[in-house]
Amino acid sequence: MTKPDDRLTTLEIRTAEQEKTIEELSGQIAEQWKVIERTQRKLDALAERFLALEEQAAPDVPVTKPPHW
Repeated sequence: MTKPDDRLTTLEIRTAEQEKTIEELSGQIAEQWKVIERTQRKLDALAERFLALEEQAAPDVPVTKPPHW
């Protein structure tokens, strides 16, 4: 091969490696996004449960005037 052919081959190899890396990173990002969505759903469910338990545990305190009034 001549020198320009070597450069072209080197560039093609680098491009192929970069494409593979980009595809792998894209797949990892997609997986991480799924984990984030699952975590967010769990957090939302826990927040709802906490609020429901909080409402049950603390009954409404009647508003009355203090005895010294």
